[in-house]
This record gives sequence, structure tokens and C-alpha cells, in this order.
Amino acid sequence: MPMQPWFPSAKLGIFLHYGIYAVDGVPESWAFYNGDVPHDRYMAQLSGFTAAKYDPGAWADLFARSGARYAVLTARHHDGFALWDTEYGDLNVRHTPAGRDLLASYVEALRERGLKVGFYYSHSDWNHPEYASVRSLGQAGWVNENRYVTPLEGQEDPAAWQRYLRYRDGQVGELVDRYHPDLLWFDGEWERSEEQWQLEPLARRILDANPETILNARMLSYGDYATPEQGVPMTPPSGPWELCLTVNDSWGYQHGDDNHKSVRQLVRYFTETIGAGGNLLLDVGPMADGTITAPQTQRLEALGGWIAKHAEAVYDTQAGLPPGHHYGPSTVSADRRTLYLICFDIPRESIGLRGLRNKVLRARVVGSGAELAHRVTGGHGEVPGVLWIDAPGPADIDESAIVIAVELDGEMDLYRGTGRE
Repeated sequence: MPMQPWFPSAKLGIFLHYGIYAVDGVPESWAFYNGDVPHDRYMAQLSGFTAAKYDPGAWADLFARSGARYAVLTARHHDGFALWDTEYGDLNVRHTPAGRDLLASYVEALRERGLKVGFYYSHSDWNHPEYASVRSLGQAGWVNENRYVTPLEGQEDPAAWQRYLRYRDGQVGELVDRYHPDLLWFDGEWERSEEQWQLEPLARRILDANPETILNARMLSYGDYATPEQGVPMTPPSGPWELCLTVNDSWGYQHGDDNHKSVRQLVRYFTETIGAGGNLLLDVGPMADGTITAPQTQRLEALGGWIAKHAEAVYDTQAGLPPGHHYGPSTVSADRRTLYLICFDIPRESIGLRGLRNKVLRARVVGSGAELAHRVTGGHGEVPGVLWIDAPGPADIDESAIVIAVELDGEMDLYRGTGRE
């Protein structure tokens, strides 16, 4: 299936790691898996998961103010705890003080505001009695820097494994049939091969229910887009992709993590990502009661303010200039007739743009509309000169990033030669 057009146009999504791990503020699932927290203490958090202030409408309003076009909520992490009243197993929100399905209201709130609905779901379940993890069997290992092998086949009860797959497939089927998500964000795939996971019938089950559902690359060969984490890739993935980035250092809520990225840093991550053709999936970790913390709320709103001011350079754009043309990221309009240059630092005199063959009709500051003088110096034959755009004045400076729109006389035409024509 071709990629749904809403996804590459969306640019920003919100990732939510919400589960029992927020009660004590410990790393989600990994806390007991790595032995940092005793298993019984980790599971005791079930009694403190209240969702007392869970307000998906307020969440959705915040996401809309942030400029996001979709959100992805952890329906079930590696610990096996489900945020809905699943009929498969007892480890779910029904057996906590929250006592209710948390997904239906999330779906309704997002759709009321025109946001696309995503769910995170882990193939792995480190609490399921019939799931043998590679950690417990000691079989994981790196063959080389690119290949991680988990040779579990033949070392676990085949009948038990099939029962586990029926449990996983049953839960995924509930998510698909009850909530009709636009996107399913899988994880935990590294512990087994595509064949062991039986991903082909799982993908068929999902797409038979809704052929427009987008699947991430952790469905392996059935995934639609790549999901690098925590750093803009030096070489962008081919095809659609999404950078997963935490607002602070933690995916889920952790009491002591105050190392929040600044708004300027978030704008930089965001523009570098969309300038390379990706989306940013920005993660926040709600508290156990469902509250998104004030520092994270403030950052989402500030990022949304920057996006709203510069929306024409964000939505429905494409990856901009290749490296070497401009010192900073850029995007280009869908018709490729307007180039958007992003400047993180205040230009001292002028902004240089190399290798542009087009005639420039106008240069202006996005947000203020101020027009900027421009001229070309140098060039010979087929080799274009350098376009110089005057620096904007103090009244047109944005404290996070300045965006200059360069309107062209046709579709963007770039010179990529050696300069010896």
C-alpha cells in the first residue's frame, strides 16, 4: 500500500508513554527487566494507577496547540499492562484504581479535533507466562554492528509460543476492531525474527480491517516508515520516516528528570527533521493521574507558537536543500516554487544561498512579511552565482529560528556540478 498522504504532511506527532511505571516514576518495563527494580515492587504500582485527572480532551487541545497532527499512545508496553479492558489476560487497567478503558475517550477526543489516532503496542510481553524472553534464556547477541540475533527457535515450547501469539493477535485485533486507529506503532520486535513473530498474518489481519492503517518499521518488512530515536540521523532514511524524541531524557514520567530540552532546541530538532523529509514524534510522559507536567506543557505550547507563526514553511512541505547550499535546514513548498531557509543564529549582514539556478522573485521573512533585498554575485556559464539576501531587521527576528521565504520563478532548479563548466 502507498503511504497515506496525511503522514508526510503532518510533520509533528505527540508520543505518550503512559502506564503503571509513572506511579513510582521508574523506567517503563526496563526497570524490572534490567533488575533495577524488583519485579514485585514494579507490579505493586498497579494499586497506585488512578488516572484520576486523566482528561483526553485537555490532552488533545494541548496537542492541537502544539501544532501536532497526530498522537501515539502506549496502549501496551513490554510489561504487558494494557490501557483498555482487554479480554485477553488480566493485566489491564480494569484491575487498577482507574478501573476503566482509557483508549475510547482518547480516540474520541483526538478525532473531535481532527487529529489522527495512533497506538503503540509491543510484540514482547515480559510478564506473560508463556513468553520466553531472550534475557531469561541468555541467547541474545550481536553478530555485527548492524545485526542482532535472538536464536530462540527450538528453545521454547512451540505450543506455548502459539498460545502467546494468539494472545498478541487477539489484543491487536481488539485495538483494530474497537478503535480503528490510523497508525499502529509496534515495538519489541528485536527479540525474534519476522517468521517467529508471524508478522505476515498479523499485517493482513490489520489491513483487512482497515487498508489505510499505517504501520511502523518495527513490523519489519510490513512496515511503512522508519523510526530512528533520540537523534537526527546524519543520513536520512530512504522513504518516509519519523524521529522519536523525548522532551527530557525519559520516555515515561520520572520524578527526578528535569533535564528538559529548551524551546530553541526543540525547534532545532523539529526543523532539522522536517528539512530532511521526516516527521518529529515528540514524547511526553504523563503522571500516573494523567497530568502532563507543566514544563512539558509549556514546551509543547511554545513549539506550537513557533509552528503557527511559520506554518507555511512546515505543513505540506518537502525536504529542502541538500547539504552545501545553505547553512541550516530548509523546506520547499509542495509546488517547489517557494524555498524556506531556516536560520538558527541571527544573520550579521546577509544570508548566502549557493547553487540556485532560478531567478528570485521575492525574499521575505515568514511571520512578519518583511521583504528583504537580494542580489546575485559571481557565476559563469552554467554555474550560478551566490544569492545574497539581506539580513532581517531587529523587529523581524524570532528568538528560536528565523525563516526566510524565497519565491522562485519556477520549480526549484539546483546546480550540483563542480564549477568547471
